[in-house]
Amino acid sequence: MHVTAVVILALAALGGCATAPTGQPATAYEGARLIVGDGRVIENATLVVEGAKIAHAGAAASVQVPAGATRVNLAGKTLMPMIIDTHVHLNTERDALIRDLKQRAYYGVSAALSLGTDGYELLDVRRQTIPGAARFYSAGRGITMQEPGRTTAPYWISSAAEGRKAVDELAAHKVDIVKIWVDTRDGKYQKLTPEIYGAVIDEAHKRGLRVIAHLFDLEDAKGLLRAGVDALAHGVRDQDIDDEFVAMFKARPNLVLTPNLPERGVKVDLSWLKPGLGANQLALLEAANTDRPAAQTFFGIQARNLARLNAAGARITLGTDGNRAWAAHEEMQDMVIAGMTPMQVIVAATRNSADFLGMDSGTLQPGKSADFIVLDANPLDDITNTRRISAVVLRGSAVDRSQPVR
Repeated sequence: MHVTAVVILALAALGGCATAPTGQPATAYEGARLIVGDGRVIENATLVVEGAKIAHAGAAASVQVPAGATRVNLAGKTLMPMIIDTHVHLNTERDALIRDLKQRAYYGVSAALSLGTDGYELLDVRRQTIPGAARFYSAGRGITMQEPGRTTAPYWISSAAEGRKAVDELAAHKVDIVKIWVDTRDGKYQKLTPEIYGAVIDEAHKRGLRVIAHLFDLEDAKGLLRAGVDALAHGVRDQDIDDEFVAMFKARPNLVLTPNLPERGVKVDLSWLKPGLGANQLALLEAANTDRPAAQTFFGIQARNLARLNAAGARITLGTDGNRAWAAHEEMQDMVIAGMTPMQVIVAATRNSADFLGMDSGTLQPGKSADFIVLDANPLDDITNTRRISAVVLRGSAVDRSQPVR
């Protein structure tokens, strides 16, 4: 029987007799390789889930399975924490947003941070626990200069005072982070000046909020670091970074980089997406699946910049931009191609991203939310093995993957 079915049946079978001393239903997942999410690997591990939490995790010989626990044999499989995406732009209509969150759970993503294009009427979704759906985090309305022809969801400002007022409103709505854009959009618009974004960052920090910045140019990145920005939603994209920027990054150990790499510009195998997508959607993706030299050059700049900052010890998270539920798996492959190891990428996509969002997950350790993926192959051998999903367990419950969410 497929592991997904085994897990669903095991969880459905939980009753009064299959409980731990805590009184919570208990399930023991046994025999798999366990990628903790913090850089460690445990072979032949046992992971015990009680209710929605991990109760025990470790080598099989060191974990005592509670009497009466349901036992799931995962010999030959690999467990890893669910992936967390710290840069998305989800649908802005409630039902479509919830569908987006369920689609992410299908692909093993446990949470998504939507950056700057959400109306405040959606923020209550953050407090909802929706079965089979990823958690929702949001920056609400982002902050940018006037951008005629583009989305009016963000605040369009033109002064430091307007920037501070926008932050005040964001704080009143208790957003998870403040998003700013510092970009001329290929010379079409004025961009936030150091005076304006400095005021936004200062006001946000006064109100206990962090600021994440969309950027393009190296000089803007340096200015943002000098102003105290907390996170970069993209890597530098106009040129290779220099020694000064690397030194600035190293001097700020709490600064977070979400590289958000662009498409590599090479034709890739999309067959792994077939089970989760409709034929028409897959055909549209295949039509755009071509070799594009200009895109390859653009990717090269950002890949080199990521490799250099990774080597310098930068704290890296995973982000995908846009709204493709499966994109985290593509981004993880791109990060490895850029020079990170599979383990470094997994840590970025799990522990680091969870820490960035203040989540109680991201590693498979006692006390954490029971959010994990069962894989048919080891992603440390090949990062694309994160796509070989056998089952997903979210908040202790198996996600029904028998049919894709559409």
